[in-house]
Amino acid sequence: MSQVDYTSLIKTIASLTEGEDDVIALMATVVCELHHSDDRFDWTGFYRVTSPEMLKIGPYQGRHGCLQIPFTRGVCGAAARLGETQLVPDVKAFADHIACASSTRSELVLPVWDRAGTLLAVLDIDSDQFDAFTVLDADSLAEILATVFAR
Repeated sequence: MSQVDYTSLIKTIASLTEGEDDVIALMATVVCELHHSDDRFDWTGFYRVTSPEMLKIGPYQGRHGCLQIPFTRGVCGAAARLGETQLVPDVKAFADHIACASSTRSELVLPVWDRAGTLLAVLDIDSDQFDAFTVLDADSLAEILATVFAR
């Protein structure tokens, strides 16, 4: 199992996204780099805020994801509704988990904010391993998201 070298990853993503302002292009680039950076990342993608209280799938890597997720459902909905990172070591223990893929065992979801503090999306990373994510993952990914989307 590889472990993310966040120092290098942050530099790489900053370099690749410098000067780009198209949100979808930014999401696609971030997802590609993240997904291939660590074997724990089984599904990596963005769910975009497309209407009040609704997320729709955006750029992703991995198997098919759910097309829509209301703010009232699942780990992604909780991250969007609460505006807080959701670090879930065992998705079966999360009362309202939406099983888009039966292989998912743990999940990390972070809100994505623009410069004005508006919620753009959530970044959803699923793993087929239990307890795959750490606070270091959450903090480092939050730094990447702020660098790319809130600049």
